[in-house]
Amino acid sequence: MTFLGATQSDPRAGRSLAEKLGIHPEMAIGYLGLLLFMIGDGVEAGFLSPMLVDRHFTQSQVAIVFTGYGITAAAGSWLSGALSDIFGPKKVMWAGLLIWIAFEIPFLLLGIAHANYPAIVASYALRGFGYPLFAYGFLVWITVVTPERYLGTAVGWFWSARTGGLPTLGALLASFTVPLIGAYRTLWVSVALVLTGGLLALLGVKEKHGSHPLSKTGENPLALLISSVSIVWRHPKVGLGGIVATITTTSEFGFLVFLPIFFIHRIGFSLQQWLQILSIMFATNVIANLFWGWVGDRIGWRRTITFVGACGCAVTTLGLYYVPHVFGANYTLAVAAGMAYGTALAGFVPIAAIMASLAPESRGAAMSIMNLGSGMSTWIGPAIAGVFLPLLGVSGVIWIFAFLYLAAAVVSYTLRIPGVWPLR
Repeated sequence: MTFLGATQSDPRAGRSLAEKLGIHPEMAIGYLGLLLFMIGDGVEAGFLSPMLVDRHFTQSQVAIVFTGYGITAAAGSWLSGALSDIFGPKKVMWAGLLIWIAFEIPFLLLGIAHANYPAIVASYALRGFGYPLFAYGFLVWITVVTPERYLGTAVGWFWSARTGGLPTLGALLASFTVPLIGAYRTLWVSVALVLTGGLLALLGVKEKHGSHPLSKTGENPLALLISSVSIVWRHPKVGLGGIVATITTTSEFGFLVFLPIFFIHRIGFSLQQWLQILSIMFATNVIANLFWGWVGDRIGWRRTITFVGACGCAVTTLGLYYVPHVFGANYTLAVAAGMAYGTALAGFVPIAAIMASLAPESRGAAMSIMNLGSGMSTWIGPAIAGVFLPLLGVSGVIWIFAFLYLAAAVVSYTLRIPGVWPLR
């Protein structure tokens, strides 16, 4: 007997709640751990820069601190996939957690507490390896064990947890704790959150595949590390996917350099209004990550990335400039423009699913290229803004980002494997 139209051949029959939501059942607790970890990692996002300035460091010195972090974060993003092939993603996540804690403590005790600039630069840069090894190691693990029929949705949950923590809930938490206990103590709160989230994910997830090396070729570790680069030649589409991954969030990190100044000093919004617009933008992105991941599993990952992500961001990026430029300090329209961008940005969610499927025999190596692209955007975006703002102004930089997204649309449209449905 069947109920509500279900039959014995219904693929949904017997599936757990987690699977119905698009999450591998054995990985579910890991998403919560990741969210807590990223909240802790993102607590500092809204106040660390002014905190360092308050300790009498110059803006150029602060820029060096964040540049060093960006470089090591990019390297850690690449290593997360390469090392997963060699040691397994769970060990990579352990390394990320331990590195984060090991260098955050001297950053606070030796660097921040005593305004010791060399200690701040060195410890913060080395801590930069921690977050991507933990977070992207978990992403690699997800792509390895999740069935393709809901892999896009599972990846959407990953990005919702990642973005939900950094910067959304992390910055929100700081907005309450900094006035109550101060910025320095708030940084210690972040340590507790990172440790709690990291241990919850690593001790709570019992899935076995992640504890073993992903590569089954028997190659030595050095050869596997080299293969994480050579895969670009062996599978050219993996390299193209890496380009798309780089473009995906380049504008996001570039915007943080100049949009606050544009919205506040040129348009006339208050700082509080700008922060609200930014928070709503990324809160929208958190929800949209889940939606477009689910849609991608149904209409095709490649289509979602090309038309929603790339083409959508090309249009909505322009909206972030021209809506306030034309309508002035209209808060409602500015929020709508921010929400449109956050929604379109989520259209790139299936890129991880595509990268994993382009080289199924070398998923760790393929994911290392994607993660490298994601890491590189943290400094490429600000670099574009820094170089071209004096030459072209805000509108010129906005158009550069829009054209990059159009280029991503052209590239992503080529990421197709005949006969593989989700890529279609």
